[in-house]
Amino acid sequence: MRVGLGYDAHAFVAGRPLFLGGLRIAHEFGLLGHSDGDVLLHAISDAILGAAGAGDIGEHFPNTDKGIEGIESSRILARSVELARVGGYEIVNVDAVIVCEAPKIRQYREEMRASIARIMAVDATRVSVKGKTTEGMGFTGRREGIESFAVCLLE
Repeated sequence: MRVGLGYDAHAFVAGRPLFLGGLRIAHEFGLLGHSDGDVLLHAISDAILGAAGAGDIGEHFPNTDKGIEGIESSRILARSVELARVGGYEIVNVDAVIVCEAPKIRQYREEMRASIARIMAVDATRVSVKGKTTEGMGFTGRREGIESFAVCLLE
């Protein structure tokens, strides 16, 4: 059994769509990033890579690589799962938290779980997604961006 921890944060920016958990979410701002900025999928990807001892997404998908600019984060997650499986590991479960004041996550949670499970080729019962706020504290509380934390258990 191996455990990995993942984290990511991105600032809000006007003029970009918002992606979370592989879904396009209706919101006035998107997230700044070299990819589509999906902080949830990035945190999960790093948790998987960490548990597998396979580095991190910055190593596999560097923001200096112009060839992958704008890449869908679902591709990052799928590749992370592939690397874990090549290393002989299977995903037991993923537990993730999205920290933001808006959008509210609850209404998207089940669809996010299904999306993440589909990308990872696991049953949705192995994926947990929660939304939390900081009640006005810090950059997420000031609505400047979103952060996400994830843990993954591999066997």
